[in-house]
Amino acid sequence: MLSSTLSLDGRGQGEGARRLTTILVVVLLFTTGFTYQLALSGRKLTFPADHYSHPDFKTEWWYYTGHLESDSGKRYGYQVTFFRFGLRDRQKEPRTKPLFSELYMAHFALSEIDAKRFLFRERIHRGIAAKAGAATDRYLVWNEDWKVEGDASRHAIRVSDRGAELRLELQSLKPPALHGQNGLSQKAEGEGRASYYYSLTRMQTQGELTINGKKEKVTGLTWMDHEFGSNQLSEDQVGWDWFSIQLDDQTELMLYLMRRKDGSADPYSSGTLVSASGATTHLALRDYRVEVLERWKSSKSGAHYPMKWKITIPQQAMELEVTPAFPEQELITNRSTRVTYWEGAAHIRGTANGKPVKGQGYVEMTGYTGKLTL
Repeated sequence: MLSSTLSLDGRGQGEGARRLTTILVVVLLFTTGFTYQLALSGRKLTFPADHYSHPDFKTEWWYYTGHLESDSGKRYGYQVTFFRFGLRDRQKEPRTKPLFSELYMAHFALSEIDAKRFLFRERIHRGIAAKAGAATDRYLVWNEDWKVEGDASRHAIRVSDRGAELRLELQSLKPPALHGQNGLSQKAEGEGRASYYYSLTRMQTQGELTINGKKEKVTGLTWMDHEFGSNQLSEDQVGWDWFSIQLDDQTELMLYLMRRKDGSADPYSSGTLVSASGATTHLALRDYRVEVLERWKSSKSGAHYPMKWKITIPQQAMELEVTPAFPEQELITNRSTRVTYWEGAAHIRGTANGKPVKGQGYVEMTGYTGKLTL
């Protein structure tokens, strides 16, 4: 669910990234009459077309998180994310074709659950076909040799970087879950303070993982998010806590808490419960509670993160305990989005409708090192 923020100081970046920053500064010195579309009611999401890129919106991301197990029994969590950030509203002359009109960032993270090791890779490139892009006529998003492609329900992920490689084939077992009101997810008060947001909440996954010089076959489950919009957060919002949960009774749960400066949850926080059949139930903030049970301080960023939660949904007789696989799953993205955030694999246990359940999930937390800007 993370969107991207841009920082232009170039610290911690390679020479190529510094050159890109210099070009970007020149672009940002000018303004234009171009205006990106806002996420408003009335749009009907259709598939596979809405898997494709939406360049008339300023920000967009394709997010995959999942749990894998190798043939040897090793357990992993993974994240593969592609970001698109539009710059057309900052061109000097709208009728003059710029060198590039978009930036593309990508993140790849791998959590070795048994060894409690965390690997992270990142990329940033201009929107030039040879480097990075996202197609508008088919589902294909790439950043150099990293890519995701597919059709309405079958996707393929390919990422490889410095001794770590992931090659996965995904098959969605349910139709897309549309969040909010038919896919319009309101994030704050005001027109356009929203995104179009849907998920493929249960994707059967198989493929190969190479790490530490060893290639293994893996299987598991993946959750895919796709979100696009132009003006989501309000001035009073600093970040969010987001949960994706896959339970062994074949239900899934997405929740997010939009955090305000005073630490309270914005009333526009919401969620979606997905039944075994794929039917969705919208959850307003009043329908659920999230209680922090433990906290953890990062030795790298100094941020204080919640690190264990109890989620309660009274109408569903649901009470879940969410425990990260290990705390050190923080991403400090100095070479790409310049956002420090926590995103990690988690274990789930509890009860639903009076019956014991267990499962797996991912948690994302932003804004703990400063206000997140979209």
